[in-house]
Amino acid sequence: MTSSLLTDRYELTMIDAAIRSGTADRPSIFEVFARSLPGGRRYGVVAGTGRLLELIGEFRFTDAELTWLENENVVDTVTLDWLADYRFAGSVWGYQEGEVYFPGSPLLVIEGSFAEAVILETLALSVLNYDSSVASAAARMVSAASGRPLAEMGSRRTGEWSAVAAARAAYIAGFSATSNLQAGRQWGIPTMGTAAHSFTLLHDSEEDAFRAQVAAMGPGTTLLVDTYDVTAAVNLAVKIAGPELGAVRIDSGDLPEQVAAVRRQLDGLGAENTKITVTNDLDEFTIAALRAAPVDSYGVGTSVVTGSGSPAAGMVYKLVARQDAAGAWISVAKRSANKATVGGRKFPVRELSASGTATAEVIHLGSPELATGSQRPLLVPLIVEGEPEARFLGADGTALARAHRAAAIAELPAEAFRLGRGDPVIPTRYA
Repeated sequence: MTSSLLTDRYELTMIDAAIRSGTADRPSIFEVFARSLPGGRRYGVVAGTGRLLELIGEFRFTDAELTWLENENVVDTVTLDWLADYRFAGSVWGYQEGEVYFPGSPLLVIEGSFAEAVILETLALSVLNYDSSVASAAARMVSAASGRPLAEMGSRRTGEWSAVAAARAAYIAGFSATSNLQAGRQWGIPTMGTAAHSFTLLHDSEEDAFRAQVAAMGPGTTLLVDTYDVTAAVNLAVKIAGPELGAVRIDSGDLPEQVAAVRRQLDGLGAENTKITVTNDLDEFTIAALRAAPVDSYGVGTSVVTGSGSPAAGMVYKLVARQDAAGAWISVAKRSANKATVGGRKFPVRELSASGTATAEVIHLGSPELATGSQRPLLVPLIVEGEPEARFLGADGTALARAHRAAAIAELPAEAFRLGRGDPVIPTRYA
């Protein structure tokens, strides 16, 4: 499989024109960053890096792609020959997957010839914008849940492959499991799921449905209790599964009131250890509203896979430096209104207080500064001369990103976890 046509036409037409003008091979540095955080959020979470590294490795133009490009007159034969030999041979540095970020953070730094680096723009942004949006929203849900587990179950609310990416991003952000089997297979994420309302409606009675599920899955299963009457269903569930019933799921109604009533009912039936999970169009705000309710776990669908109202993180891919004809590096930047950029190679550090709390994002321009004991360097090598760093790939890379997210989140000040709109929790400074 190749990822080469997961791109925009103008990437190739730029290369075509640059080859003609003799500038395609100019050493260049591109950067991915966000001008702002979406939705008035106070921090973002980087996700998608491991997926992107794999897609860059698959970025090849086979005969099938080249023939289509030729038939469509996208580029000329000289450029087609260049594309036939394309392999990214440059280097990429970036924030480690799971890192928190702020406006201006240079999340990805891509160094190579203009042609070999510019062609990755659409691919990089399509991955990082979506995955980081999901992870940033999911992280807010995790903090709102106050330690209670969350499951991602939004596959039916997005594209089939976006669902896999969303499950991975949510897991990196702290979700415990996903309903998506491909995400479990590909990225090593725990999967969960039992039955939907259709299973109950299939049977002649709710009792028949519960008995069939318990017979197949054991008394530790989770029974969905709101198909008809919740109170009657809870009585049936405990009658059939006994006090060993694993959990009941509630997918509708006035959740705070409903959950409290079900908890009292379960306890009164001797099922004190039976858990309650809720799955009714939840987002970070409804999860926070349920903090005082006896909810044991949450299932989140639409909101998490759509970034909770911000389906893209607003990241851009910009040329920030290039060599001139004499081989000297030149900083370049846009000056257009509201879209101005900061030119030059950047070296960011996270400034920390004596207690280890983040206080600022400091971005050094032009050359790296030695980090002091109160600063943490943020860029790590992701691809070195065309070779991706193996530790960031696959299921192991996903687990590493999840662990890094937990460590990075722990550095944030308490104000970061307020759900209301506000400024980034720490400032970004250029030095």
